[in-house]
Amino acid sequence: MSKQYAGIAWTDTGYRVEVLDDAGRRVAEPSSWSGDRVSELIRWLRDFGDGEVPAVVLDSTNGLLDGPMTAAGLEVYRADPWLLPPRPGFGSVTAVQLAEQARTAPGALARLTAETGTLAGRSDEYFEGVERGEPARAALTAAGRCFDHGRRDDPRVALTFDDGPDPVFTRQVVEILGRYGARATFFCVGHHVAALPDEVRRIAAAGHELGNHSWSHPFLPDLTPEQLREQLDRTGEELARVTGSAPAWFRPPYGSLTPEVLAALDGYPTTLTMWDVDARDWSRPGPEQIAATVLEGSGPGSVVLMHEGAGDRAQTVQALPSIIEGLLERGLELVPVGELAATPDRSGPTDAA
Repeated sequence: MSKQYAGIAWTDTGYRVEVLDDAGRRVAEPSSWSGDRVSELIRWLRDFGDGEVPAVVLDSTNGLLDGPMTAAGLEVYRADPWLLPPRPGFGSVTAVQLAEQARTAPGALARLTAETGTLAGRSDEYFEGVERGEPARAALTAAGRCFDHGRRDDPRVALTFDDGPDPVFTRQVVEILGRYGARATFFCVGHHVAALPDEVRRIAAAGHELGNHSWSHPFLPDLTPEQLREQLDRTGEELARVTGSAPAWFRPPYGSLTPEVLAALDGYPTTLTMWDVDARDWSRPGPEQIAATVLEGSGPGSVVLMHEGAGDRAQTVQALPSIIEGLLERGLELVPVGELAATPDRSGPTDAA
């Protein structure tokens, strides 16, 4: 049985899928999928054809599919920019180009798993870039343009949730927060906002804050300055269209603030938002471990990073009541980032990220 490769491209309206065999023959008609049909797309791939499940190939500007697809047991690979033709101004290379790259040079691709995450094989590059960007980031923090955490004598904590909205987990998170009277900040990706506007309205109607988390969750250093700003512009416009308000906060995917990324963001009207407590829930270590990580790391003024979209977030949902109860028992109030940041002398350099 021949190997098959499913190249998945992203566009402003959803995903485009092309499946080739190892001879380069198309083995299914090209298909298009909107952003609210990811679960359906995964079922289609798992049940594909005669039982030969295609290997999935994404590019580094699509950080939305590897989470749910690896959680579903699919074989997922990333093709990096130096392997591919130039991208358009907005969107990835074509699905055929992704599948063809996998077919002709599979050894050049990075295998992605739930344990390694989206940046598998590029960790050294990531950390080196963040380290180079630290002086510029510190200057932005001192100027009030980057927020890592609040004052350490402020008895409040900001819970934040990235990568949504999600058709399943967003409403569960919103319901749990409401049960405790807690308010949070949701950093949304534009691709999901466009596909699931009612979930965005659900978040806003419950009194939570919305932030910008890019359109397709790309690895920002792989974008040109123009492509980066286009990601932010389109997401901000989509959030404003759905809710009537443009977001005031931007969280960079993966926290990848290199000097080049920071230069591209110079003068952009949103404030950068980072964190000082990382739940590492994306790796699905178990709800007990997620709760323990958050509670051990949190204190007055903390900003906690969690996720409710772009993957199986059931463990985060299960951990959330214990996290909230543990923080409330310490006398800490749970507020959105905007309220935590409004405290005078609000922030210093991050203690952990």
